[in-house]
Amino acid sequence: MNDAFIYGYAVEGENFTDRKAETKRLKANFEHGVNTLLISNRRIGKTSLVRHVGRLVNPKKALVVYLDIFDCRSEYDFYNKLATAVLQQTSSKIDSILQNAKNFLSRVSPKISMGPDPTSEFSLSLGITPKEYAPEQILELAERIAKKQKKRIVVCIDEFQQIGEFPDSISVQKRLRGAWQLQQNVSYCLLGSKKHLLTNIFQNKSMPFYQFGDAIYLGVISTENWVPFICDKFKKHGLRIDKEQASRICGEVENYSSYVQQLAWLVMLHTEREVTSEIIDTAMNELIAQNAALFMQQTEGLSSYQMNMLRAIAAGIHNGFLSQEVLETYRLGTKSNIPRIKKALIDRDIVEQRETGLYISDPIFNKWFRRF
Repeated sequence: MNDAFIYGYAVEGENFTDRKAETKRLKANFEHGVNTLLISNRRIGKTSLVRHVGRLVNPKKALVVYLDIFDCRSEYDFYNKLATAVLQQTSSKIDSILQNAKNFLSRVSPKISMGPDPTSEFSLSLGITPKEYAPEQILELAERIAKKQKKRIVVCIDEFQQIGEFPDSISVQKRLRGAWQLQQNVSYCLLGSKKHLLTNIFQNKSMPFYQFGDAIYLGVISTENWVPFICDKFKKHGLRIDKEQASRICGEVENYSSYVQQLAWLVMLHTEREVTSEIIDTAMNELIAQNAALFMQQTEGLSSYQMNMLRAIAAGIHNGFLSQEVLETYRLGTKSNIPRIKKALIDRDIVEQRETGLYISDPIFNKWFRRF
């Protein structure tokens, strides 16, 4: 049953569901050279969407390059990762990759490492440093390869919010924007998992990437689209689940894609023939328990005031934190404390600001915290 429900990494094929409108829009952007800014909460499925669209794009129209920069801590960490991904994913043969490296990055000595399995992918190491290359030379690499191959290239950069954590981040962003906005054969899809940081990078008028491209705000997949997907998966494995139960699975996790798949999988594991309410209860308890250690880690180091604000939010208080009643009931201190507490919780990606107030970002964290 390992193909029943997939979570924890990007899904593809029959495990990918819905997103028809977003797929159509993103595919058009990729094929027509429109830069894209993809913003969403964690566990919504943005990486799966980008990888899915990348596989749909006709390689004769565009080559899609994907890289995740979560582990990049500096500007040149990023340049090494970018150059490696562009070289490796715009050619299928090692000889061609090495030739492109020689043609466009002649002062580096690429190192190729093969895995123990002959069929496994190889890894490429460039060791680019400021002594060998100025940033602009690396940022122009994709454009030069695109011109040589006479094909459009789309560079998809996941966890793009890491750029904001680099030393002298604004200068780095200015360099990237300055180089990329002049390119005629390369477009960019920038996405990440920290909504508040990305929103600041993309929507703040004073930031270099303001209005860089088509901003897509990715919401959750509707229950209406999840239910037939869930029911069909159970049916294929000889199990019964009714629409109301499938709908409850979605509601329990607020339709967050990764959690829907994880909870549905846990329900399936406990089902011998037919799903019951008790099985969903058991699976829900397991889901919370599986994430408890992570959530405990997230709350470590929070001040008493920050924990108290979380308790208020979990209890259904989403605004009005400056009222005397809320301040006293939840022991939030003085009114001057509130902006600092909110900022600290938002910066740690534990809560988020929505139109109707402040909410805990992760629906399972919310359930765990209410029990905690």
